[in-house]
Amino acid sequence: MTLTRPFFWRLTLALLALAGLAAAVVRAQLEGSDRGISPIDSSSSYEVGGIAVDVVARTPDQARQAGWRIAQRQGWKMLWSRMNGGRGAAPGMNDSTLDSIVAGIVVEQEQISANRYIARLGVLFDRARAGQLLGGQTEVLRSPPMLVIPSQISGGAPTSLELRNPWQAAWARFRTGASPIDYVRPVGSGSDPLLLNMAQTRRPARGWWRMLLDQYGAADLLMPEVILHRQWPGGPVIGRFYARYGPDNKLLGGFALRVGNGDGLDAMLDEGVRRIDAIYAAGLRDGRLRADPSLAIEDEEPEAVDDQLTLEDIISEVVGEAPGASVITLQVETPDAETLSAIEQAVRATPGVRSSNTASLALGGYSVIRVSFAGDIDLLRQALAARGWRGEAGSDVLRLRRTATPATP
Repeated sequence: MTLTRPFFWRLTLALLALAGLAAAVVRAQLEGSDRGISPIDSSSSYEVGGIAVDVVARTPDQARQAGWRIAQRQGWKMLWSRMNGGRGAAPGMNDSTLDSIVAGIVVEQEQISANRYIARLGVLFDRARAGQLLGGQTEVLRSPPMLVIPSQISGGAPTSLELRNPWQAAWARFRTGASPIDYVRPVGSGSDPLLLNMAQTRRPARGWWRMLLDQYGAADLLMPEVILHRQWPGGPVIGRFYARYGPDNKLLGGFALRVGNGDGLDAMLDEGVRRIDAIYAAGLRDGRLRADPSLAIEDEEPEAVDDQLTLEDIISEVVGEAPGASVITLQVETPDAETLSAIEQAVRATPGVRSSNTASLALGGYSVIRVSFAGDIDLLRQALAARGWRGEAGSDVLRLRRTATPATP
């Protein structure tokens, strides 16, 4: 078969296209780009946001640096007031000291001209270094670990962690270091979409929730919800936010926000996260937000037994399980008849003794008693020692002597 040149080139291009399509499919499967958003780790920093600055300087760089300096000073005052409940003024610190405790500057919004800098900034303070300067006056109420399942309803389609969505991304961007709520934020990959989906948030069954909370290391759950309404394509977007919690989906508070178009959606959702966090914090302070006691897994404690087992009870239990009896010879020191009568009574009252017979009587010497006992010779020696007879055991002979006081078992 002879291939013409145009047909050969068309076949080659088709094979290359198929190879590229297969590579793209494999790459998409490996990346898993439709699920999972890693949350920001903010456990090592305090965040103070919403600081407005307006600075005029000779150059744009000088204006920006001056604005950041002002944001650090105002942020330190705000952090001190927050951590100390508004009591007292923050101690004055120079810029070099502030530089040593500031971990970063977050630019929320900025406008730069030839000699002017207008911005809304946030300041991240290093938790370890700033904590030393804040001292022991900090009074921060901390909640138990709370599992967060963000729910979004957009266009009538409810989603949680099944697919990536802007509401999940907003919670992943949120810095939780300065919040009194201990958030447990799942990534949304692996088994998260199967376990923490939208349908699960509507199930009040405690047994399944106990298993999930134990798996994620949480004590209760939070379900922040947003319902997005788009007026028309490219037009205003209205978001209705609800702070829900617990397996019964209880409502703690809600509000509404609006932006002019879809470009401001992320900013609106970030503001919604901050306000919902404030609602949860207020609920924690006034006692409305607390861990549901029905979700706790209680360990059963062993019941206390008032009656203590005595040696007689233990011997009775042991000899009761013995299938047969063995014959043991007792050589007893009998200086008089009373001693012989006492040992005979002690032997008959011992648990496990089937029969006893005095084979030889020797007052002033050693009398011989043959005993049929459901146990070994050492167990019989312990039982008689508890009744006041000290014995020396051989292979099948036990020599007894009366003691002043019974031996302690």
